[in-house]
Amino acid sequence: MSPKRIIVIGDVMLDVIVQPTAPLAPTSDTPANVRMGRGGSGANVAVAMAGAGHDVTYVGVVGNDVAAEQFIADLERAGVRASLERAEGSTGVVVALISNDGQRAMMTDRGVNARLTLEAVLLALEGPFDHLHLSGYTLLDPSTRGTGTTALERAGSIGASTSVDVCSVGPLVRVTPPIFLEAARPAATMIANEEEALCLSGTSDVEEAAQVLARDFEEVLITRGDKGALVRADGQSFSVLSLRVQVLDTTGAGDAASGAYLGARLDGLSVDESLNQAMAAAAHVVSGLGSSGQSRL
Repeated sequence: MSPKRIIVIGDVMLDVIVQPTAPLAPTSDTPANVRMGRGGSGANVAVAMAGAGHDVTYVGVVGNDVAAEQFIADLERAGVRASLERAEGSTGVVVALISNDGQRAMMTDRGVNARLTLEAVLLALEGPFDHLHLSGYTLLDPSTRGTGTTALERAGSIGASTSVDVCSVGPLVRVTPPIFLEAARPAATMIANEEEALCLSGTSDVEEAAQVLARDFEEVLITRGDKGALVRADGQSFSVLSLRVQVLDTTGAGDAASGAYLGARLDGLSVDESLNQAMAAAAHVVSGLGSSGQSRL
């Protein structure tokens, strides 16, 4: 299949991954594995889609600092073109504290991400493209919500396919599902993890959540961590189990699965084939430290 031209709009984040290798010493040093590199949910999806062979451009905003330069360099090494605004202030940073079972707690400073302008987004959308993917953080922030919705509407008006990834349940609860769903309504595909899907749908069953969300979106992908993923499309449900691998760090696994799934679907693969590729991408990421899965201990 010929590569599709894809635009991804999302936060710019530098990831600092910390995995203690001994009990925490509150007033002293704690030995740890520490890795630093490009992060951000939208960027993780963009890298996965580029890995599927597509032509991907990433749109966001950075500060004038070292974190911005590292993000850009890491993104471009992964085959993604960077189209980033510059703003006074700090580039976003997230510190992820990794437990022994690979789960993480994240401390986030979004930096200048809230300063993404409509003008920069519309400029990026002037060229021809086939698909627009929007990180949910753009819709969760009231300062960029209108920009995100306008981008989805613009893409739909020229016949491009569209997708939105919820990204984070905490801000979703604060914003409220009705506000988020209204902002995301122009999208064709909705992506959420299980917790986000249950919150969005107001249900307690993931299958029911997929059916509820499918009333508003043509295709719904729900990632479920070690339980795999499911899709609701064309009135049918599809599911797949995760691959059994040693889990070192779950950071970015859902994003990798989402990007691989979208990339495969844009290549014309079936839902089942696309889900299999999604699980392979997630398995690679959880086997290493960080969202790329490249750093092995």
